[in-house]
Amino acid sequence: MNLKFPYQFNNLGRTAETSYEEHIRTLIEQVLFTSPGERVNRPDFGSGLLKLVFEPNSNEMAATTQFLVQGSLQQWLGHLIEINSVQVNTIDAVLEVVVSYTIRSTQQNYTVQFTS
Repeated sequence: MNLKFPYQFNNLGRTAETSYEEHIRTLIEQVLFTSPGERVNRPDFGSGLLKLVFEPNSNEMAATTQFLVQGSLQQWLGHLIEINSVQVNTIDAVLEVVVSYTIRSTQQNYTVQFTS
């Protein structure tokens, strides 16, 4: 059973479910947008991406973000997905992270984009 995130109820009043592919995408989102120390029982969970939003945009910051995102995803979701590439684009005050990955169990390739 793949629970929908954030937790929701379906039209029958039961716990809402989602597809496996969507479940993986939301797991990626949780890793990227959770700050280390935010979860009580897993203080090292997350990527720290939100802290970088307030840093000045530069090529160095983009490289740091790419390394941080790839490392966090491999640490927390490496058993579920294979990271093909992580691209970080800095456009004015916008930070764009594009993650290409393969779901290990289905061998399907996906690309997801996050903007902050």
